[in-house]
Amino acid sequence: MGPRLASAAVLILLTVTALYLGSYFFSGVVGAVYAGVYREWETMVSRAPLTPGGFALIGLVGLSGLVFPWLGIIGLVATIAIACVVAVFMGRELASWRIGGLALFGLLILSAVLMRGATMDGIWAGVYLGTVVWMTDSAAFFTGRQIGGEKLAPGISPSKTWSGALGGLALGTAAGLIVWTLITDSPWWIGLLLSIAISIVGQLGDLCESAVKRHFRIKDSGDIIPGHGGLMDRLDSLTLGLVLVLIVGAAHGGFGAVAQGLLYW
Repeated sequence: MGPRLASAAVLILLTVTALYLGSYFFSGVVGAVYAGVYREWETMVSRAPLTPGGFALIGLVGLSGLVFPWLGIIGLVATIAIACVVAVFMGRELASWRIGGLALFGLLILSAVLMRGATMDGIWAGVYLGTVVWMTDSAAFFTGRQIGGEKLAPGISPSKTWSGALGGLALGTAAGLIVWTLITDSPWWIGLLLSIAISIVGQLGDLCESAVKRHFRIKDSGDIIPGHGGLMDRLDSLTLGLVLVLIVGAAHGGFGAVAQGLLYW
């Protein structure tokens, strides 16, 4: 338990620091982290060394999004197209997992870079998202251990319970609503709905990663983080949350103002 809490505290501190130091520094950190995540993904799905081309493609997506948002979108589509061409020379199942990994992690880097943007709003959007996701994750873990009860998805993750999921949803939503009222004057009920949605999709992201690991018969994606396992094991809950933030923020404020579109209504 001690290593888990210590690792979580260090990760939160690093995330807030990266957000505060600006969009370029944050983008570099995000790129480095998701390069590590992509390495874990490739090792998991192919049991083979990482292809440098995958690193380059994912990095280019994030950098192009930093220069100009629409370039990031075009870069993501181009990455998927290139991956599809390369996949012709691989086995069908391996190809689908590799294409999925390239598309997913390119999208996640792009989502994080566009969310941070170049204004202070990007910091608060990141703090809000991180609060909901990590409070949900922590509350689900501790509530599930203390209360137990009926399993949430025994065929995917035998340790997860309905009590943990509901406890995570309750605390994650409450924490998100508190942060929302502190950082924006937008209606509280929008913050409530967004916090509920982010909490739910965060838990779905966790379950999705568990399903992938079960498919490949592994327990953890890696061992780089004491008490948590690999980078994927720690960031799985952020996956769909980041995508949701991109969708909502871009739909309301445009790709050049994702944070503002998320926070100001």
